[in-house]
Amino acid sequence: MAAFDEGGITNPPLADSYRTLLQRDELGGGFVPAPRALAQDSLAMMERDLPMIDLKRLTSGDARERNPFHTKEKAGLLNGSYRWGNPTATSLRQLSWSEAFHVPLASISEEDDDELAELRSLSKVMQEVADAMSRVADTVAGTLAKNLGHESSTFPAAAGCDWTTCFLRLNRYPPCPFVPHTFGMVPHTDSDFLTVLCQDQVGGLELMRDSHWVAVKPRADALIVNVGDLFQAWSNNRYKSVEHRVVANSKAERFSVAYFMCPSWDSPVGTCAEPSPYKPFTFGEYRCKVQDDVTRTGKKIGLPNFLKGCTVDSLTE
Repeated sequence: MAAFDEGGITNPPLADSYRTLLQRDELGGGFVPAPRALAQDSLAMMERDLPMIDLKRLTSGDARERNPFHTKEKAGLLNGSYRWGNPTATSLRQLSWSEAFHVPLASISEEDDDELAELRSLSKVMQEVADAMSRVADTVAGTLAKNLGHESSTFPAAAGCDWTTCFLRLNRYPPCPFVPHTFGMVPHTDSDFLTVLCQDQVGGLELMRDSHWVAVKPRADALIVNVGDLFQAWSNNRYKSVEHRVVANSKAERFSVAYFMCPSWDSPVGTCAEPSPYKPFTFGEYRCKVQDDVTRTGKKIGLPNFLKGCTVDSLTE
């Protein structure tokens, strides 16, 4: 089953996943969402503006078209990048009420299917967006590195970043009938150096700050930059990877575009200075460990896996 509109089936079968996971949780005695749990959490906090950075000062001296679900689901679409929900979810805690195109930048122009010619027309715009967001990421990363004592304004680890691993994620969050206890995107940190986000005015993004969730007020004239796990490791924990989530909306659909700044697969993440609290590791090793943790435990462990003197068994007990 999937949602219908005048153009046919549009939304992925998220409601089916919700009901299946709810039944599994009830039968297994696991997590069953309390009524209005998320709603009360959200109402208790104030919406806040994030600190603004003028990029000009750092650098000085409507195409929301609906596509049928069966088209988006085609394996060939944008190099098989279409995703929805969470295929590894084993409980409602892990279900994200969203769909997305996860697009490696190197594959933006590789689609040849005649049926998808209309979607291929997006490739030029996607490339322009990726180029612009890449410049923002480079500028911010270089400034953050300079604040740690590096003389150059160029981020030292940026040499390992290339088109084969950086990617865009085009997100859509459909209206959700189970809002009090459903996430648009489950709480997580990003497994990259930096994430540059452009969001619409619907809202729903929340950041963890001082053990409390803070709603981020949308601004049409600004991008959001999140520090990811790799930058936290490289900076020896001087900069913290930001835990964030998206709260589902019962009435409005939400759109966002995110650029993920990633090094090459076999590139060492490195450190800004020794001694580092982390063991040496590559981006590929980190991503593989994250996937392994999610498969085995249903959740991401992340950087604690790579702390010096830390063993995997101590983290999973």
